[in-house]
Amino acid sequence: MPEAGERILVVGPSWVGDMVMAQSLFKTLKAADPAARLGVVAPAWSRPILERMAEVDEVAALEVGHGEFGWGARRRLAATLRGRFDRAIVLPRSWKSALVPFLARIPRRTGFHGEQRYALLNDRRHLDKAVLDQTVKRFVALGLPAEASRRGDFPVPFPSLRRDDANLAALHDAHGLGGRPAIAMMPGAEYGPAKQWPLEHFRTLAEALIAEGFEVRVLGGPKDAPAGEAIAGGLAHVHNLCGQTRLADAVDLLADCCQAVTNDSGLMHVAAAAGTRVQAIYGSSSPAYTPPLTDAAEIHTLALDCSPCFERHCPLGHTNCLRQLTPARLLAAIRAS
Repeated sequence: MPEAGERILVVGPSWVGDMVMAQSLFKTLKAADPAARLGVVAPAWSRPILERMAEVDEVAALEVGHGEFGWGARRRLAATLRGRFDRAIVLPRSWKSALVPFLARIPRRTGFHGEQRYALLNDRRHLDKAVLDQTVKRFVALGLPAEASRRGDFPVPFPSLRRDDANLAALHDAHGLGGRPAIAMMPGAEYGPAKQWPLEHFRTLAEALIAEGFEVRVLGGPKDAPAGEAIAGGLAHVHNLCGQTRLADAVDLLADCCQAVTNDSGLMHVAAAAGTRVQAIYGSSSPAYTPPLTDAAEIHTLALDCSPCFERHCPLGHTNCLRQLTPARLLAAIRAS
């Protein structure tokens, strides 16, 4: 019989984009030990994303609302994991995120210093933000020996999500898609409006793309539906799919698009991992910190003196870092790709 690999439990993040970026860690762990068994503690909503990752063997859903402590849920989940893992890697830096591996009595528990987690973690790492200057690097670093992680010169494999062709065909039929090359638009950004390109810019770009023979698919959650209608309303070949598809559907719909125009958002990272060429728009955030993890991306940022500010709302009230990024610039980039 082949020798059994290490059993590793990863406590995953709570945002779509971060969960996609966590696949870079999963790939690193499997490359080091192909026989390793990898489990991921994650919010239930993230299961469809994790199930598209070849490296993930098990998803342990943590049924806790965003911001809730959820002591009972964490304790119950830990009881089901006890004795089943050799090592745990805790990606979030909060105290509560380290509870499940501790309560599950996993022998080695790795994570960055933060929120006085001294008793919960026994392999605590110092976070040098100058060396680990990207979220994805911080994730991968926790899967490496301490000395290698401190150097910061390690490879970071790109995420890659599997496409389900049968589901894609069903989506085409259900929403009347196809017949033209498709371009996705993602107007939402959970963090706040300082990351959102103006809707009138999206609509102007959509009108130009339709005139050039494209189909446009506007993707997002239920909260993005009004934004999707502002873009798609009254336009032929523009489909407002916000709130009408599941997260797994977004993977397939994006993989089927030739390009995606997107704010710095979770769906930007999904598009990159689905293999779509990404036109990524940055306002209050920085492409140096959370870039799309793909070689097929073009970054659009004006790098004004006031940006990146990393605020949810523009402190100056004008959001010029986004408003002055014109639809003509994005159209030219799409044509050139």
